[in-house]
Amino acid sequence: MRSSRIFPKWVELLITKTAHIFTLVTTDGMAASNPSVFLLTVNGQIEGANFPEYDNLYCKYCFVYGHDWAPTSGLEEGITQITCKGSQSSHKLIWNFPLETTFKSTNPSGWPQLVVSVYGPDVFGNDVVRGYGATHIPFTPGQHTRTIPMFVPEPTWKLQKFTSWLLGRRPEYTDPKVVAQGEGREVTRVRSQGFVTVSFHILTKDMKKLGYDTGPSSPLNTQSATSGWSTEEQPYTV
Repeated sequence: MRSSRIFPKWVELLITKTAHIFTLVTTDGMAASNPSVFLLTVNGQIEGANFPEYDNLYCKYCFVYGHDWAPTSGLEEGITQITCKGSQSSHKLIWNFPLETTFKSTNPSGWPQLVVSVYGPDVFGNDVVRGYGATHIPFTPGQHTRTIPMFVPEPTWKLQKFTSWLLGRRPEYTDPKVVAQGEGREVTRVRSQGFVTVSFHILTKDMKKLGYDTGPSSPLNTQSATSGWSTEEQPYTV
């Protein structure tokens, strides 16, 4: 009669734990080779603005994206410090406010946009909007700079314009995200006013594995074989 071998308790625990780790590694490896989502990481900064007629301004920002997108880390909105024009640059306002967030999605539809709105005091000290603007996050990995044209809503009648100036109640959007959506904007009267400069550093992961090509191929090593992150700068066209 054969006797059954009895292992010490610590050996049994070691065998069980090893098998569990092997299962996790196998599962993670399969998930990495067959991703169901891709990632978009946005780093950069709101560098500054050019508003020749105004000073002591600050900027609010937020991201607008489609239903298939979801943020995984970082901030979706924020507000900069108040800045004034330097003595060497009569028109330039410098914020250098950092941007850092990561999104995940299953398809590029509803690609994120950055919405910026600039505020500052009027002659009576009231805090009023000085401009709205929006730009799509660059589609290709690498370094990018965007100069965003800004605009403000205008009253329809001259009397309304004078009254809003006198009371410090300028026309403005209740939700700045409407700037990126477009619905109903065709009936809004606006006036161009100023520019905001934003720099981006874009990283993407697993887009090519899901069949999306964000730029022409290059002989350089543009994607890490271990991480799947793509970081090379590619030409961007509108």
